Amino acid sequence: MVVTCSDTRTPDSDTSGKLICHLLKEQGHSIAEYRIIKDEPTEIKALLLQAIGQEAIQVIIINGGTGISRRDSTFEAVDDFLEKRLDGFGEIFRFLSYQDIGSPAMLSRAVAGTHGKLVVFSIPGSQGAVRLAMEQLILPEIGHITGELTK
Repeated sequence: MVVTCSDTRTPDSDTSGKLICHLLKEQGHSIAEYRIIKDEPTEIKALLLQAIGQEAIQVIIINGGTGISRRDSTFEAVDDFLEKRLDGFGEIFRFLSYQDIGSPAMLSRAVAGTHGKLVVFSIPGSQGAVRLAMEQLILPEIGHITGELTK
């Protein structure tokens, strides 16, 4: 499942959500669902809870809402949902971002973890951040992570 959390993006203007879908399909992954939702904790939590019961959804990649502005609340919703955190994901993402954009990388609250057999990645919504997260972290490990959850 690919989710864009944004108060302003539409299916036409959601270049980052489209990029995630493209990169997943390019690597042979299928997308069970794609949605754009408001950056509202209740909407995000409801979507995550709904996904738990769907066998076709093993991974959720959320983009947007990971910053520190007043409206950025994706991190809190996702963090509350996670049972096991993959702290290394956020740490490595920020390190790689730092190499690319410098000190503003510390403002990212990218996070990943699991809930039952579901893997959740929450990444910034810029195309650069999406490409970095997908190409250097998520795509190389997505099969390994989902495999570990089925052991």
